[in-house]
Amino acid sequence: MMPKRRWTYALSLLALTAVLLTACAPAQSPAPAATEPPPSADPTTPAAQASTPQAIASEGDPVRSGNSCEEPFDGQQVQFSTLFWDRTDFCLHSVDYSEFLSGGPPPDGIPAIDEPLFESVAQADEWLGDTWPVMYFELSGDARAYPLAILIWHEIVNDVVAGQPVTLTFCPLCNATIAFNRQLPDGRVLDFGTTGNLRNSDLVMYDRQTQSWWQQFTGTAVVGTMTGTQLEFLPSQIISWSDFKERSGGGKVLSRETGYVRQYGVNPYTGYDSPDNSRPFLFTAIPDERLQAMERVAAIKIDDSAVAYPFKALSDNPVINDEVAGQPIVVFWKFGTGSALDARSFENGRDIGSTGVYSRQVGDQVLTFELNPAGGFSDRETASTWNIFGEAVEGPLAGTRLQPIVSGEHFWFAWAAFEPDTAVWAPAD
Repeated sequence: MMPKRRWTYALSLLALTAVLLTACAPAQSPAPAATEPPPSADPTTPAAQASTPQAIASEGDPVRSGNSCEEPFDGQQVQFSTLFWDRTDFCLHSVDYSEFLSGGPPPDGIPAIDEPLFESVAQADEWLGDTWPVMYFELSGDARAYPLAILIWHEIVNDVVAGQPVTLTFCPLCNATIAFNRQLPDGRVLDFGTTGNLRNSDLVMYDRQTQSWWQQFTGTAVVGTMTGTQLEFLPSQIISWSDFKERSGGGKVLSRETGYVRQYGVNPYTGYDSPDNSRPFLFTAIPDERLQAMERVAAIKIDDSAVAYPFKALSDNPVINDEVAGQPIVVFWKFGTGSALDARSFENGRDIGSTGVYSRQVGDQVLTFELNPAGGFSDRETASTWNIFGEAVEGPLAGTRLQPIVSGEHFWFAWAAFEPDTAVWAPAD
């Protein structure tokens, strides 16, 4: 018999699929709030996956305008619909089409937020709980919080921060929050939507300018005329609402006024991140067995060196001084941030903590960090006190900020699928 938490997660995904299949209306025509249908099957089983609404493209499909080849799929069956993609050049791709699976919703069935509205910290504090997770992003002093309670229903926000066009993304199935610069070196600005497809259980985005497909995890175009183009990653963090309030009283917070009716504060993936869940949704590969599939890791890649710091290790070692690709770094971890993918209500999400990854180089000096008695972080060289944002708040270096390292708090199965040569950090014997 399936464990209770697995059933809970299965029923949640069934409910989510039913809701999102009705969610294609534009912002001026909000979709109805979520409702849960009666249970019918475990959506992680092959039978349920086979019944997921999807169209099968095969040899003989009409070639789209602009394609330069006659048989873009070369006779192979692919598990996604081609009906929406009239401007996508399927002749150009860097991965095999068999790796893409329909997640259920159609293109834009999970609607991106294209004209985000923001509210003050005081306004947001009326509905956000202290432990609720938010995606923290700051550029040139413009600090913003994007609550996962909203992102879990939209996955993509196309925004402009400090004059810079950016895209903030969240893939619930991989627990991946990733920020991108959406302005290309040639000056073109892209905006993104959801394809409704997955690869390695990860969100596949598309740009509305060329209808090329982009892998969220890698920030690379993998199908269409933009194939091979790389987006610039920008540093971001998942932190608690309480930490954001303490850090930036004047920051901006993404508003629930999105133009859509959703149950913001309700988790439609109840129980998905259970440690007992060894079968991530629509993940067809064998998970890397060095860690549990759903173990959260603070993951970084510098040059060709990738390292994952498991949250289980971080809870026992809240400060890790390390060196990656010759660069001295530090990983901070602290309690107080709830899971977005655990309980039905965000307010009941179990405490999984949050991280920050930074360079330890300050000027000509390399600092060595440790946990201080107050629960914060201190450097041995100057005894200054630092917070989870990499800011010195007391001591000789007060006001100094560490350089953030692009990192993510991803599920291990997903990170390892895209970065199989990752080293897993473990404390010395």
